[in-house]
Amino acid sequence: MEALNHTLFLWINATQDSPQWLISLATFIAKDVIAIVPLLIVALWLWGPRDQLESQRALVLKTGMALLYALSISWCVGQLLPHPRPFAIGFGHQFLSHAADDSYPSDHGTTIFTFALAFIFWHRLWSGVLLLVIGSAIAWSRVYLGVHWPMDMLGGFLVGLLACLASHMAWQLYGERMLAFTHQVYRALFAMPIKKGWIRE
Repeated sequence: MEALNHTLFLWINATQDSPQWLISLATFIAKDVIAIVPLLIVALWLWGPRDQLESQRALVLKTGMALLYALSISWCVGQLLPHPRPFAIGFGHQFLSHAADDSYPSDHGTTIFTFALAFIFWHRLWSGVLLLVIGSAIAWSRVYLGVHWPMDMLGGFLVGLLACLASHMAWQLYGERMLAFTHQVYRALFAMPIKKGWIRE
């Protein structure tokens, strides 16, 4: 498996001869595109058609729970199965500054794949597939720039699957109560912008 990991990495990883425009594009994707996660979460909670707002907020909470589970699982796996990044062992070429901490599974991969899978399972298939394409671009960029192995991204995808399952099971137990409580807190904290109509009640 490690030999396959190395082979795939060398196939994807940029070299000194790679075009600068592609390295710059990969850097943007690797560092900034992940911002779509918090932006979508905030937008889905604050705005939307009134008849869809309840389901949107349930989606936000279930996805948020899945992300918490995913990052917790990712941290535990990283502690139990530490794996150095490519540049930490002098393998390939590095084009993005990064601490030489454990690489498996990728936090970026875990986050975006959990988000994409949540949308596939609980929103609309097309939206989840679109996020999966974005997640694949992020995964490619971080391998291309030399800060992750391909298997780190596969690990993030698998952790995302497990986290979505855990979130769905937890939702059956206390999801509705959590949604009701979160609504109460939201109305109390954002009473003024709600009253002015800037955001949905």
